Amino acid sequence: MKILSLVLALLALAVVASHDVPSPEQYWNNKLPNTPMPKVVQEILPSELLEEKSTSVNVGKGGVHVNTGKGKAGGGTHVNVGGKGVGVNTGKGKPGDGTHVNVGGKGGGVSVNTGHKGKPVHVNVSPFRYNYAATENQIHDDPNVALFFLEKDMHPGATMTLHFTETTEKPTFLPYQISQSIPFSSNKLPEILNKFSVKPGTEKAETMKNTIKECEAPSILGEEKYCATSLESMIDFTTSKLGKIDKAVSTEVEKQTPKQKYTVTAGVERMGGEKTVVCHKQNYAYAVFYCHKSETTRAYMVPLKGADGTKAKAVAVCHTDTSAWNPKHLAFQVLKVKPGTVPICHFLPQDHIVWVPK
Repeated sequence: MKILSLVLALLALAVVASHDVPSPEQYWNNKLPNTPMPKVVQEILPSELLEEKSTSVNVGKGGVHVNTGKGKAGGGTHVNVGGKGVGVNTGKGKPGDGTHVNVGGKGGGVSVNTGHKGKPVHVNVSPFRYNYAATENQIHDDPNVALFFLEKDMHPGATMTLHFTETTEKPTFLPYQISQSIPFSSNKLPEILNKFSVKPGTEKAETMKNTIKECEAPSILGEEKYCATSLESMIDFTTSKLGKIDKAVSTEVEKQTPKQKYTVTAGVERMGGEKTVVCHKQNYAYAVFYCHKSETTRAYMVPLKGADGTKAKAVAVCHTDTSAWNPKHLAFQVLKVKPGTVPICHFLPQDHIVWVPK
């Protein structure tokens, strides 16, 4: 997945350079000039993978050439944009190995071969889909279980056992032009897997299939949802639903720690009214966010201190109306409450975003 992220970043750079269109970062600054970009977004911008000292980028009539300075002579990474498509060679392994990408021309779309292997596995439904029932193994094994709590328990001195996890695989955003050219629907799944050289039935294939399926599922009553396949589309959806944005924030933890007891400290801050857009990072070949707008939510910034001294600024979202949720949703089973009875809150993982309007 790391190689695939690099490939997609190089693709993005090539397209931006060749078409002279704003980069995702420039698009953010144009649309949200007074809104600081959260860390989670900064980390998955295409340019982030290219800002190493050993990386050189040349743009000319012959296309874009990127050399990472790694591997043997003649290795590195090469990207060519032209009639014959884009070819990427990571410079690792034997000649002919590595990763190859073709876009357009004789390449016929996008083809990525990362050499991944894996056995089919069951993929849990995200706990932040409110019309799904939790599976038995999700209730016992999902680290997000501990993120749910009742609003009345969010006060200084309250303790919660939490495990803030952060994925080590961080697929990058694609520019809007590229994301729009790649299918994203269940009826195009064979084509999508073929484009990314993902073997059907593998863990990666099942994960991608599940992400698309959840994005296509109907919204619950009172919710407007959208799966953003680019930073530009996420910004456009959010601003169309909220208007001017006051802030975009995500949970930040000093360091990664095992599951431990956290104490809520002084300074719990409510952000905005009851209208927000929350975007949840998905597992996919490139950065995809499941965004949903609700007018029955309250967002908070909650300072926490772990038993080992680790500090965190956790974003919490409280849902004031859960009557339309699946009665067997994970939150109800964990908290032992019924739909529509009390506000249910959850902390956001570090790679999710809450958007607050002015």
